[in-house]
Amino acid sequence: MEQKAKRVGSFNIIDIIAVVLILAVLVFAGMKLMHRGGGETAETPMTKVTYVVRAEGVPAELYENCLEHLPSPLMASGALVGGQIEAVEKVPYYVLGPDGQWVEDLDHVTLYFTATTQTPTTEVMTTKVGDQEVRIGKKDYILKSEYIEINGGTIVDVQWEQ
Repeated sequence: MEQKAKRVGSFNIIDIIAVVLILAVLVFAGMKLMHRGGGETAETPMTKVTYVVRAEGVPAELYENCLEHLPSPLMASGALVGGQIEAVEKVPYYVLGPDGQWVEDLDHVTLYFTATTQTPTTEVMTTKVGDQEVRIGKKDYILKSEYIEINGGTIVDVQWEQ
């Protein structure tokens, strides 16, 4: 049994409902796109984040090579991410000797890199550099700049400044 839909001009009621639904979807999608951050003109307040990454047991000559390239802009995924490695300090690296005593390994050192970056104040609780979170105690941190790359570092200090 086929029933004819009521006609309104050249449209029937089913056509009108379909057009209204399509328009509603388009308006909803447009509103989502407009509120995704493109319409705001106010500047986002930024917080300066300074953090220290410890790299243990790296070759001793790495210290001098790193000094030559400081300050060095931070990178992630092949792009600059804002911020830089500001400084590097070295301390002796100790290993357990054959007699069970700790002895200094002259071929290796422990380096402490100080880096700074700016992060939106609203996102300070999840501070990120590239895709990596910056949190005290984070291990296997990759500190990467234009000239320096340290794998397996540990973040030992984080300071947030207004």
